[in-house]
Amino acid sequence: MAAGILNSVPASAMGSGTNLPDKSINDVISIKLPPLEQPTEKEQAVSSVSMPKDKRIGYAIVGLGNLSLGQILPGFGASKYGKPVALVSGDADKAKKVAAQYGINPKNIYNYQNFDNIKSNPEVDAVYIVLPNSMHEEYVVRAAKAGKHVLCEKPMATSAAACQRMIDACKQAGKKLMVAYRIQYEPHNRLAMEWVRSQKFGKVKVIDMMNSQNIGDPSQWRLKKALSGGGSLPDIGLYCLNTARFVLGEEPHTVIASTYSTPGDERFKEVEETVSWQMHFPGGAVVSAATSYGVHQSRRYRCYADKGGWFGLDPAFEYSRLQMEGSHAEGNQEIKIAPSIKEVQQFALELDHFAQCILDNKTPFTPGEEGLQDQKIMEAIYESAKTGKPVKLQTITTIDTFRGTPPKGDS
Repeated sequence: MAAGILNSVPASAMGSGTNLPDKSINDVISIKLPPLEQPTEKEQAVSSVSMPKDKRIGYAIVGLGNLSLGQILPGFGASKYGKPVALVSGDADKAKKVAAQYGINPKNIYNYQNFDNIKSNPEVDAVYIVLPNSMHEEYVVRAAKAGKHVLCEKPMATSAAACQRMIDACKQAGKKLMVAYRIQYEPHNRLAMEWVRSQKFGKVKVIDMMNSQNIGDPSQWRLKKALSGGGSLPDIGLYCLNTARFVLGEEPHTVIASTYSTPGDERFKEVEETVSWQMHFPGGAVVSAATSYGVHQSRRYRCYADKGGWFGLDPAFEYSRLQMEGSHAEGNQEIKIAPSIKEVQQFALELDHFAQCILDNKTPFTPGEEGLQDQKIMEAIYESAKTGKPVKLQTITTIDTFRGTPPKGDS
């Protein structure tokens, strides 16, 4: 692997082993089947790989909002290495209903006051933090002190200082910390990454990215700066920032940005509506990105290369139905392409990767250091928008500098 966090973090910082004497990555069960079609046809899964249910990593889900109920908990239905065993919510009635839906023992329902009691619950191996951004730090630190590994939703926190404290707390506790960057585990986006790095159509020199939605209810926490830390940038713009870094494998050295909010729009009294920015990378690539809370939804990107082709995804950042697209020159023809990849449950992929890292004592592909780097770049974007000047970042020339163990390709 290229010079990344695996080569820069001492073994002691990776966690002190799984501390799970009754669970091991060696417990995995594999079933192989013969292919049904000719080798000339699209490759199909011919094996089943999963852990016995009693050997899977037990997760406590902290926060029962839209993401947890709509995506994360359903994702366990496709998970091969994890299972939900506990819930944390300020709404006891809702938690009881959700527990009944997913077969979770009512004794494993916690609230935010008695959350620390998970320390004495051996069923809980890991905690998934799905709370408003400004609450991430508190519950990551509390989970680590309770002796649990931590998966945290993005953005990691609302400041670089908070991100560093979260990293330090998990290292001090000997527990793993992963940020839930699902795009880095999703197959279509991983294929785009492979095409960028292999220079399938030449060197990618320009990437154009957009992530927007027309946000509603002005009272929601995403529009309260004390809870969100910002507007469209840390919520949906972060997908552009993190995906660009992922597909290129590089870190930007300069950002140039501007922001805009519609005067009189009550949704944007505290946070920004729209951000547009450029990132310049050591290899010469320029990324032009925009994000907005005030226009019709669009979630896509295109990578433009110098040997007769472009490619990208539209949509790129949705929870399902992603579509890769592209075009390349061939003789006197312009060939349109739309590669099709079997759809997977995106949250199951990240849940399983983290579970595998716990079982195998590996550093997650998207550890806390990855979230910290994004936060530093977002702070530079805000600074540039405020001053109207480019902002220089630390020059980093290694590849995948802040990433850990790549995800496995289980069928």
